[in-house]
Amino acid sequence: MDFFIAGVDEVGRGPLAGPVVAAAVILDPANPIEGLADSKKLSEKRREILSGLIRERSLAWALGRAGVEEIDEINILQASLLAMQRAVEALHMSPHKALVDGKHVPNLSCEVEAIIGGDSSVKAIGAASIIAKVARDREMVEMDLRYPGYGLARHKGYPTKMHLEALRELGVTPIHRRSFGPVRRLLED
Repeated sequence: MDFFIAGVDEVGRGPLAGPVVAAAVILDPANPIEGLADSKKLSEKRREILSGLIRERSLAWALGRAGVEEIDEINILQASLLAMQRAVEALHMSPHKALVDGKHVPNLSCEVEAIIGGDSSVKAIGAASIIAKVARDREMVEMDLRYPGYGLARHKGYPTKMHLEALRELGVTPIHRRSFGPVRRLLED
């Protein structure tokens, strides 16, 4: 019997806007993908190419997300774990074990192990990191069209100087995380 291991990672814990997005990937040992690594260490172009290969060649992959309202309601850590749980549950095949990047694990129906630095050391986690980052980045580019002036396509919602200035000038949008300090302080003023 085959033993399926899912790599699981999330992106978007630090931004002031947008969802946290997680991915779960079960790689196909018979169809390896060269160059898998932590998404933060790859160029945008390389991530796009690898994301397509991961989607084509893996045995299974799925995305999960937690929206801004959930982040504000249950906190970013719990929202990240919820997004990871949703990603694993969305896989069309059930893994026997999930390897999760970091030190916290979501509530899953399979065995689960946290691996600090797993996105660099475990190919399946690196693959999850890549497709989650590409999916979230694409969503933030779409949000940039809906909420122009914030530079979301460029900084993806992270608290850059440009983003903080735009927040002060243009105000808070529905996609901003109200529980995050810089946004909360603007709403309190």
